[in-house]
Amino acid sequence: MKAAIVTETGQPPVYGDFREPAPAPGQSLIRVSASSLSHITRNRAAGSHYSSDGALPFIPGIDGTGVTHHGRRVYFLMPQHPYGAMAERCLADDAHCIAIPDGLDDASAAAMAIPGMSSWAALVERARLRAGETVLINGATGTSGRLAIQIARHLGAGKIIATGRQTASFGELRRLGADVTVALVQDPHAQEQAFADQFHQRVDIVLDYLWGISAQTLMIAAARASQEGVPVRFVQIGSLSGADITLPGGALRSSGLQLMGSGIGSVPFPRMLASIQGVLAAAPSAGFTVASQSVPLAEVARAWAAKDAGARIVLRP
Repeated sequence: MKAAIVTETGQPPVYGDFREPAPAPGQSLIRVSASSLSHITRNRAAGSHYSSDGALPFIPGIDGTGVTHHGRRVYFLMPQHPYGAMAERCLADDAHCIAIPDGLDDASAAAMAIPGMSSWAALVERARLRAGETVLINGATGTSGRLAIQIARHLGAGKIIATGRQTASFGELRRLGADVTVALVQDPHAQEQAFADQFHQRVDIVLDYLWGISAQTLMIAAARASQEGVPVRFVQIGSLSGADITLPGGALRSSGLQLMGSGIGSVPFPRMLASIQGVLAAAPSAGFTVASQSVPLAEVARAWAAKDAGARIVLRP
């Protein structure tokens, strides 16, 4: 069969022939219809993600959509190594397959599942969002952040604050449901004051997709400006702006700041799968939207080299 194949760590996959998968009991052979090119897929292919095992060669793609050999239209997560989702066919445990609801096409389901899970799991499993609470999304202009706005509103957030550097996108963020937009700027003092203004009014949950200096400034502002003893649940999801920060210990001792992460390892796998199921089930009625771009699997090298243009790339065999 045809597939994208990782033959060397740190190098893009190549399009070629790979041996056919054969299902074992409890597995489904899936004819793949779409697979999203996510950050985690790129990082696992590069061997830089903490969940990578380093075994070569393999087919990348941690999730996708397709039709099982029983004729079910499904979304699947974590296909059986080495048969990733970027192929004509792959293997997935039956327990890792979710029926795709009517009204949601395969490409949209593949594009929104992982980015949607990132905020659904963070809000439901980690932060335990309560109706009416205020959610601040740090890094809201990307695919995951835009879905986070929609999902937070669907789950009952009373107020949503969105941050980002791409201020030209702020009108779109407000259309998606953000009540307030805050620009990420270079001046650290101006940035801390802009954040403090929001914490003075109360912020209950922060979803952080960036880490780096903006997350550091957010936490310091939360410690200084939040009401005494009022918890601020800070959920770390992604690190697009840097892997490390410097956080004064006093920021934790003097505030109700609660730090936690959300991802593989901090959320049990069955609960991650349940979060994706929640996103997909809600998508048709809630009207979740995600910008996507379909690319033929044969052009995986071009897709891999493409820069993020605000749309999730979906590979189609």
